[in-house]
Amino acid sequence: MVELNSLRQFLVVARLEHLSRAADELRVAQPSLSRTIARLESELGTPLFDRSGRLRLNEAGKLFRDHVERSLGELEAGRRAVAEAAGDGLGTVRLASETFLTITGPLAAYKRAHPSIEIELHWSPAEDMARHLRAQDVDLCIASQPIHAEGLASVKLFDEAVGVAMPLDHPLARRTSVSIDELAGQPFITARKGHWQRRLLDRLFAARGLTPQIVCESDEPAAIAELISAGLGIGLVPAFALRSATRATAAWISVDSPDCRRTVTLYWGADSHLSTAARLMRTTIANWNWTAGD
Repeated sequence: MVELNSLRQFLVVARLEHLSRAADELRVAQPSLSRTIARLESELGTPLFDRSGRLRLNEAGKLFRDHVERSLGELEAGRRAVAEAAGDGLGTVRLASETFLTITGPLAAYKRAHPSIEIELHWSPAEDMARHLRAQDVDLCIASQPIHAEGLASVKLFDEAVGVAMPLDHPLARRTSVSIDELAGQPFITARKGHWQRRLLDRLFAARGLTPQIVCESDEPAAIAELISAGLGIGLVPAFALRSATRATAAWISVDSPDCRRTVTLYWGADSHLSTAARLMRTTIANWNWTAGD
């Protein structure tokens, strides 16, 4: 009989595709973890990983992973539903997003309206969000790029242009628009891999057979803006940032490409049981006036 702990350990190994790193994350001995995976494969009657060279999840493993994520997610949803029914409050809502600067308005409004509800915020790249929603690690996700996965429901929040920010004395700063070809060879200050800005930058350049010249990677949007203003490079910045009163002094130039945009979308599990707290947050975010900011 498969134990729940074995399934949880399998999911970590499946995600990392590396036994020693999975053992470190789980804080178990690697030989013990290897035996757990071998025992699980024996019970299922088929290997879940390819072991020629680097450990890789095979097709049977991917199929099993998807079912395990949904099953454990349902157990967690049941636990939370019972806790909500037995408690006096509305519980906790867990939200994952690629960026929180964009959603501070609705989050603040939600907290004012429901001060007793606990809010857990998690940063996540878009590529991991479907897995988190299937496993019900989080209730809601906000992505700045599409998530192509089955079993998700969504509502588009807004779509906007993404321009390039540059120092005011940059040779292109007085232009109304620039092309990707004109940006080739320019020093870019951008987010790390996984962030939507970086994925957009890489995608725009790759479509033209180019590679961006990246001189700095940072997880801090404010630091990126300050470094651009200081003349150390240029970077992609969404139009939303232009409404920020604290934005650094820089020119914002339109990029001559229909693909240089971001679509911000709210996702949740189509078949998931959302708590009252999560449903209230979904309503707050979906009904937010993104143009006026309220």
